Amino acid sequence: QVQLVESGGGSVRTGGSLTLSCVVSEHTYRSWSMAWFRQAPGKEREGVAFIRKDGDTNYADSVKGRFTISQNNAKPTAYLQMNSLKPEDTATYYCAFGDSGVEIWGDTDEYHYWGPGTQVTVTS
Repeated sequence: QVQLVESGGGSVRTGGSLTLSCVVSEHTYRSWSMAWFRQAPGKEREGVAFIRKDGDTNYADSVKGRFTISQNNAKPTAYLQMNSLKPEDTATYYCAFGDSGVEIWGDTDEYHYWGPGTQVTVTS
């Protein structure tokens, strides 16, 4: 059974940095897509960043220039380097995993598997 394990969340001050990691195990995909979503209390889950196995990436406008998604294809692992963090980045961050055919990367229905989430809190 495919499992996603996230790590790296925590609490930082405005302007600080965090790096999230997501390791995928027990998958049988030859090619895949991974993404980071976030959900703040009372808000919908939103796409933050996306990466395909071939290296194609996308970002939400709100994080462009501050967040960087990267990967290690040896054991599918996605990283999210988050710099210049703001209080509005506070949310639970979720890793998502799907096949390489993702068309609308910010659509939660495009992904088959999800991690349990990791909390990121940014204080002013």
